[in-house]
Amino acid sequence: AFGNQLLPSSMPLKKATVFLNPAASKGKASNLFEKNAAPILHLSGLDVTVVKTDYEGQAKKLLELMENTDLIIIAGGDGTVQEVLQELYVNFCSPCVQAVFSKIPIGFIPLGKTCTLSHTLYPESTNQVQHITNATLAILKGETVPLDVLQIKGEKEQPVFAVTGLRWGSYRDAGVKVSKYWYLGPLKTKAAHFFSMFKEWPQKHQAALMYLGPTERPPEEPEEKPSRPPLYVRLYRRLRLYWSSPPKEIPQEVAPEDWEELKLSAIELSIATRNRQLDLTRTEDFMDICIEADTVSKGQFVNRGSQKMRDPHTCPEGSQCIQASRCLLQLPEGTEGSFGIDNEEYEAMPVEVKLLPRKLRFFCDPRVREQMLHAAAQ
Repeated sequence: AFGNQLLPSSMPLKKATVFLNPAASKGKASNLFEKNAAPILHLSGLDVTVVKTDYEGQAKKLLELMENTDLIIIAGGDGTVQEVLQELYVNFCSPCVQAVFSKIPIGFIPLGKTCTLSHTLYPESTNQVQHITNATLAILKGETVPLDVLQIKGEKEQPVFAVTGLRWGSYRDAGVKVSKYWYLGPLKTKAAHFFSMFKEWPQKHQAALMYLGPTERPPEEPEEKPSRPPLYVRLYRRLRLYWSSPPKEIPQEVAPEDWEELKLSAIELSIATRNRQLDLTRTEDFMDICIEADTVSKGQFVNRGSQKMRDPHTCPEGSQCIQASRCLLQLPEGTEGSFGIDNEEYEAMPVEVKLLPRKLRFFCDPRVREQMLHAAAQ
């Protein structure tokens, strides 16, 4: 159907920039993209430019492409999504460039081993080829949903941006080592968590947490700008502004921020966006902070570890759940270990995590969007 439609000669082609990670899915991503997604994109009438994210000096190339693109398509896994966001946000930190980038709709084609966003944007499918083609067709249908972004900043480091969240703790550390036990087949996950208990038990992660509560969600700005008023109206406004006396500035009292503080000793801490449980009608913006108590038994640790592999940011029963718009995580001096940020590893350090609500618009399947609206109405 897309290939048979005629495009008028006067109609400008939409330009799509595809960021493809060839290393995703153990090096099979390029083949998966070329066989299943690329033909659909080309038949749709898009002017497609493919950028492979495996060479140095690509930051300059990204900026050149962003100035002349109508939509961005990220083809890969969670790591590819974070890499593209990182390049565009950090290397092009000018507010003007970020404002333009935030308005460009983004498509995601799941080609990696972990594709968390695909659970939010597309229907579940056990067939990889069907999943890829469904995602590509959803991009062409044009329905979008707003997604939150987390800005995670250390004292000296450049900020890191995440669309899923941050994890710090024993489940994450054990999950990273699962692949080392590949020879155990379906028992490799339980084995990784079982052997991690011999390193240290009980496993405690201590920190101080300060946070601010949810913020009220402002109404969405209309996409269409109001028409420009006639010339005589603009002249009248300028003359009135010129002759009128300047208004007296009344100093406004700034209400102090109401920070909450707590000391925590947990087996794992996670800070996640609400993108996984997206609610298009909610009236508050917040991220979920889950503090899992370090009182679990060894059997619970192994069983929950398997659950965490399937859904890393799930908050088990008995955990402390906090809704916050901003938080400060202070770690004791000499703390070792790593954070997992969108399944990428970073050195553990004191950080500030700030919610950037509805920062990006991602293409999603119209059926999924309809389900979100229907669930919210009920």
